[in-house]
Amino acid sequence: MSEEIKDQEVQEVQGAEVSQEESMADVTFIKKGDIVKGKVIKVDADQAFVDVGYKYDGVVPVKELSSVQVDDASQNVEIGQEIELKVLTIDDHREKLVLSKRAVDGEKSWDKLAADMENKTILEAKVAEVVKGGLVVDVGLRGFVPASMVERTFVEDFSDYKGRTLRLRVKEMDREKNKVILSQKDVLDEEFEGKKKEVLAKLSVGQVLDGTVQRLTQFGAFVDIGGVDGLVHISEMAWHHVEKPSEVVKEGDKVQVQVLKVDPENERISLSIKATQPGPWQQVAGRINTGDIVTGTVKRLVQFGAFIEVAPGVEGLVHISQIAHRHVATPQEVLKEGEEVKVKVLDMNPDEKRISLSIKETEEAPAREPRQERERGDRERAPRRERESVSHEELSSLNLTLGERFGDKLSKFK
Repeated sequence: MSEEIKDQEVQEVQGAEVSQEESMADVTFIKKGDIVKGKVIKVDADQAFVDVGYKYDGVVPVKELSSVQVDDASQNVEIGQEIELKVLTIDDHREKLVLSKRAVDGEKSWDKLAADMENKTILEAKVAEVVKGGLVVDVGLRGFVPASMVERTFVEDFSDYKGRTLRLRVKEMDREKNKVILSQKDVLDEEFEGKKKEVLAKLSVGQVLDGTVQRLTQFGAFVDIGGVDGLVHISEMAWHHVEKPSEVVKEGDKVQVQVLKVDPENERISLSIKATQPGPWQQVAGRINTGDIVTGTVKRLVQFGAFIEVAPGVEGLVHISQIAHRHVATPQEVLKEGEEVKVKVLDMNPDEKRISLSIKETEEAPAREPRQERERGDRERAPRRERESVSHEELSSLNLTLGERFGDKLSKFK
């Protein structure tokens, strides 16, 4: 072999050694437990592949992508994204490098959440799972929101909460037990109280507002008037008598209300629905006139007559003399409360909220007795008058006889 060929072979070997050394110089040396940075180069359903500068690519199983359950790796990372990872396993013989994003996120999250809890920071987190008793959220760790801490009001079904973003505050942390408890209710309560004070400061008696019925009670309805609830008492729900609030409104109804009273110190607001509507007397003006015959309901019986409701909230008086053509000693002889009757309007005065009514004017007067019957009745009554006259005469005679008989004896008592 010539010297030239030998020299060429030596140069090739030296060049290969230099090339290998240069190549090895570009490889990142890592060991188990190291924190490394990498770029996502491929995403499958159950894992993601990451270039961390090692001699072969690392793999992040889907369970190591997040502290909460992830159905698909693409839900957590995307190609080209740079992420920090912890080295879990290195197997050069099998060219296997297993990494974890969850471990790095978890370590960082404990410190961050501790600071957030101290500072009462509001966090935003997406609901990852709906589980028994509440919701699981991803806050770098597996966070739990108990059902009672999700909303200000009771929620029966959380099935549609998955994927929603909640605004949360850290309530409790226990690193040893890997437990993080959060609350959205605290955030909502605080905002509600702030809004309530703001609304209360702007309210004035007589103000008319739009509201939404929030809930019904036996004594009325609570209406949201822009971040604060006011009470519409059952007596202020309608001009007519209301037995229960559900007769007039239901939860979710949009209503107009008038402010009756504001008590900022006790944070109470009294509202009225009926005050925003025409009064019953305004409604009947022009609809019921003098001379009309209408149907009404007996509402109350009093000594001097009966009050009849001829329209919701509108009552008129039937004087006792107008109840029947015959003599009536008490209204209870003829009428009873709750009974429907026909009445004639004798006088109508909406401005003074007064209606005079008559029942007997809606009925035919009884026929007068024929003359012959009256005369016969007089004749039948004559003997009685004569007997009564005789009795008086006999009584006078008796008095005279007694006077004559005992006159002398009685005179001494004079």
